[in-house]
Formats: sequence, C-alpha cells, structure tokens
Amino acid sequence: MDFKQIEAFVNVVRYKSFSKAADATFFTQPTISTHIRNLEKELGVKLLDRKSRVVEMTPQGSKFYKYAVEMINARAQAFDALNETSENLGGILEIQTSSIPAVTFLPELLSGFRAAHPNIQYYVSVSDTQTVIDNIAERRGEIGFIGENISSSSIECTKVARDKSVLIAPVDYDIPPSIKLTDAIRYPFIWRETGSATRRTFEQAALKAGFEKEEFEVAALVDDMDTMIRSVEAGLGVAIISEKVASSIGGRVRVAEIESFNEDRVFYMISLKSMSFSPAAEAFSGYVKSVIKDI
Repeated sequence: MDFKQIEAFVNVVRYKSFSKAADATFFTQPTISTHIRNLEKELGVKLLDRKSRVVEMTPQGSKFYKYAVEMINARAQAFDALNETSENLGGILEIQTSSIPAVTFLPELLSGFRAAHPNIQYYVSVSDTQTVIDNIAERRGEIGFIGENISSSSIECTKVARDKSVLIAPVDYDIPPSIKLTDAIRYPFIWRETGSATRRTFEQAALKAGFEKEEFEVAALVDDMDTMIRSVEAGLGVAIISEKVASSIGGRVRVAEIESFNEDRVFYMISLKSMSFSPAAEAFSGYVKSVIKDI
C-alpha cells in the first residue's frame, strides 16, 4: 500500500467520479483506476461501487475512508513540520458549504487565503445545511460552513458571519417593504430542500405563530439558489433568502422584511473535533478566525 493508492481512493470519494478525480489530481483515469484496483487487491475488499453513474463507497470503503483521510493528513503534517516556512503550503482543501455562505462571504475568504497561499487548490461542494453536517461527520471535507448552530460533542462550531432572511417576490406582486407573517403565507412559496436551515428556521417561526406546514402553498421545491431566484423573477412565487443575496439582485425582484422574522442569522464554520487537519485546513481555519469581525 502506498500513498498514491490512498490518495486516489480519497479523491474518487470526494469527487464521486474517476474522471473528475483524475482531472483534479493531474493523473489519467486509467492511472486512478489502477491505483484503486491495486489497493482493493492488497486489502482484499471492494472499496467502491462502480455500477452507478455516481461512484459510491461500499460498506468496507466507508470504514476505510476515515483512516485513509487521517493517513494523508498525517503525512502532510509530517512534511509541513520539516518545512520551516509556510510559503510552500499546497494541496487540495475540501470545503463543504450550504448555499448562502457559498454566495456571500466564502468566496472572499477563499480569495484572501489564496493570496497568501497560491499553491492551495479548493474543492467546494455546495448543498444544504444537513448534508454539510453529514458530510463533515463522514469526513467528506475538513471544513464546513452552515447557517445553524448545532449541539454536538463531535463537531466544533465557530461563529463567522451574520445575515438576515428576507422575502423576495416577483416585481408585479403588491408587497410592501415590510410584511406580516400572516400576510406572507398567503403567497405561493418556492422552498429549498428539507435540509435547508433557512427553510427550517422560517417554518419554526411560523409554527410558533400558530401556523401549520400544511397552510403553506408550495409552488416548487428547488435545490439551487439561482434557480430559486430566477423562479421568483418569472412569477412562480415568493421565497425566503439571505438579505445579502437579495441586495445583489437589484431591481429584478421585490424585497420585504417579514415582521417577527427579522432577527440576525449567525453562520458558523464547522469541523470534526476528532479529525486531524491537513496543513492547508489548519492554516485556513486559523485565517478565518483571524479575519472574522466581532460577531
């Protein structure tokens, strides 16, 4: 077993594709396949299920994956310890993020960090909050960004940003700059997926106000922020999104604050406490903590 085999396996899991893993690591796809085939032969188990379009781990692969990540990170830390400067810090930093951090503050953080460490490459996976939490717990990424504080003995949360949630509506809707919750639920909603923290927070506020989920008219469920915004523009319904995202849309939609739902939302950087950071993740985590404002 050598590290090229282990790295090939980890990258195929990260990208869920042999071809994408090859592109990201500058190897050919046959080379990636050979490394993993030899690793499976040496371990005596099948690590990956290649039958579907998206490559997934077998149960044995899931067990091996967390150790594979630890071995790669430990190796990187050993080399980093022998290097007296951080100027040559490199590697691929895998980040899991929910949609709002992905389009608000995360790009600026990545750009600022890469200015100091130009050899760092990023793999950024955008999903909903619950998926980010699950992926971090399963070691599919070292650092995550979400819009919800979680109570977990295994995951560390650090406050990194604040924002508000607002209602956006088509321009031809007669919606004032501030709207009551009782009036807002009369409109058809475009919802994010069930794991969205924005949706969950709004539903909880509605429940506290005496409304049931069944009272909402759902026009569509989407898992992409741009699709949601464009659907609102087209007149499909209203949606709840970040105030910072809404401010970037300009006059394409109406924006309204929802009374009784205008408190600041806090966003968090999360990581697995039991996981050894790679040097890149260690440096990035420190950078984020150094540049965040007083929350």
